[in-house]
Amino acid sequence: MKERGKIKMKTYELNANYDARNSFYGKAKVIEQDNKKTLISYNTEVATIENGIAKVNDTYSQTTLRHIKEFLLQNGFKADSKKEIEQNYM
Repeated sequence: MKERGKIKMKTYELNANYDARNSFYGKAKVIEQDNKKTLISYNTEVATIENGIAKVNDTYSQTTLRHIKEFLLQNGFKADSKKEIEQNYM
């Protein structure tokens, strides 16, 4: 965990725990800082979870949508479909 001043930050690859793929091959990473988790997919910030509230910026491509679903599921959110994600987190 890196420290910038008093802010602690941790960065790691998103694992494919719920997805059928074995890996996302480094295309998705998570940055944790204080009470906020940020999902980066293909170098673009696509979703955040802060203080228990998930927000998705857009669903982008099919692959990025897979990253978003995985991120939400790993953090205890329901993410069965694109429609559900758009209704609940955008």
